[in-house]
Amino acid sequence: MTLAPESPPSLAKERRTVLPASAPRPVEAAGERRRSLALRRATDTYALLGSAAAAIALTSLLYIWLLPFNGVIGFLVVGYVFFLGLYALLVSFDEDGPTVRDRVAGVVVRSVGLVMVVALAFVIVYTLWEGRKALPHLNFFTEDMTLAGPLDPLSAGGILHAIVGTLEQILIALVLTVPAGLVCAVFLNEVPGRYARFVRTIVEAMTALPSIVAGLFIYATAILALGTGKSGFAASLALGVMMLPIIIRAADVVIRLVPGSLREASYALGTSRWRTAWHVVLPTARSGLTTSVILGTARGVGETSPVLLTAGFTAEMNADPFNGPQVSLPLATFEFVKSPEPSMIARGFGTAATLMALVLLLFVLARLIGGRAPGKLTRRQTHRRVLASRRDAERFASRTHGHAAAAASSAPTSSVPAVKPNRSTP
Repeated sequence: MTLAPESPPSLAKERRTVLPASAPRPVEAAGERRRSLALRRATDTYALLGSAAAAIALTSLLYIWLLPFNGVIGFLVVGYVFFLGLYALLVSFDEDGPTVRDRVAGVVVRSVGLVMVVALAFVIVYTLWEGRKALPHLNFFTEDMTLAGPLDPLSAGGILHAIVGTLEQILIALVLTVPAGLVCAVFLNEVPGRYARFVRTIVEAMTALPSIVAGLFIYATAILALGTGKSGFAASLALGVMMLPIIIRAADVVIRLVPGSLREASYALGTSRWRTAWHVVLPTARSGLTTSVILGTARGVGETSPVLLTAGFTAEMNADPFNGPQVSLPLATFEFVKSPEPSMIARGFGTAATLMALVLLLFVLARLIGGRAPGKLTRRQTHRRVLASRRDAERFASRTHGHAAAAASSAPTSSVPAVKPNRSTP
């Protein structure tokens, strides 16, 4: 009698523990702890809140009970130092050294950004609040200060002459500096050499030029040497001296970011260097060039001392930038806030608020004009391209039809002569 061989114990045990296909197999405990991929965890929030609360408590204890300190600025600085130390300590309980340094650096960067935003918001809100008495009056934007004095109420006089002066001066300065700045930036990138390096060094040095020096330069050359007199055009020249290096430097950096493969592809098609710069480099860097113009405008529109030296001051409307003194919004703000009268101070802050609104409007227009992506066309440009394509298609079709008709008319008409039968008599 032969007995069947018994199954091994391990195989029999495995057969007994086999689960149905529908039931999930139990997962054994892994050796490594599963890490969360979320950017923000609950422990990070707890560490921030706990560090802030502990920093406020320790700083209050120092300022109230232990040390004779006072002042809001000192309280904030000491509290922030305590906050960074406590936050690093709490994070070190769960993370290693590089992670702790990364978290602390991230908190410092975000804190600096928050401080800048708060400072900007404070300036804007404070200016609007101090000028709230002058801004609601319609005459503030439609009249000049010819018939209004320091003791007159806000219902008399306005800043129309300053608005017109600022617009004319900044537009003339942009007309002079934008083409020159862009051409110089293209030259620095497309024609490298010793002279280009020398020009770049001069431009970098001029970015830190004090505004009073630019005003004195135009005052000495245009007003004293040439005898043009104080005018809005002289102020535009002074503003142009301030704006030109900013535009050149920013445009130079932006043009450097254009990929070299685009230039190489253009050269491979047989185009010249300047045609490549005009049709390839500048359209690609359009958005960055717009930013450079905005930076230059922001530098020039708020200058006061060059305008004071070159344009003078007047309370009357002068729309001619080439003849007579002409005032601007920053200069009007400076003159208004010097007065001890509350109505004049309110006019000064209202003028500053108007200047901020005007700068914002210019920035929006610049973004709408030049802030499109490379290769993106407006509706009018797209319509012109469609019409040009239709004209080209019609011209090609007419040319093809004309060639076919000419070929058909010039072809000789071949006639086969009749063959007479050869009737030979046998």
